[in-house]
Amino acid sequence: MEDCIFCKISKGESPSFKIYEDDNYFAFLDINPLNPGHTMVIPKKHVRWVWDVEDFGAYFETAREIALAIKKATGREWIVLDVAGIGVPHAHVHLIPRYDNDGHGEFVNPKNIKKIPDEEMKSIAEKIKKAI
Repeated sequence: MEDCIFCKISKGESPSFKIYEDDNYFAFLDINPLNPGHTMVIPKKHVRWVWDVEDFGAYFETAREIALAIKKATGREWIVLDVAGIGVPHAHVHLIPRYDNDGHGEFVNPKNIKKIPDEEMKSIAEKIKKAI
């Protein structure tokens, strides 16, 4: 899809803090993170809804692998997997590490965005990549 920002990111046409890439999936840090390490996992093939991803099991196994890397890299036990898919019309899952007193409560609050400098985002991405 021409105007899809996630398609552009997975093709390298738009910048991102890349975490992971294989033939089918791409993961990168969310530019509006709800916590440090907030990662998006997308299929490279444009699909509107997560439920329409061709190999749903492989997609979620990839998300699991990345979540475990986030857990290792951040030292956080609780990694939330959120499937909303509203903001960008391309299948995606959010992997969000939870921190003590992170301002979210029981569920993540989509308005509780953290401003993280680019250098710190780069460092976080490198730590997660090394943990995969």
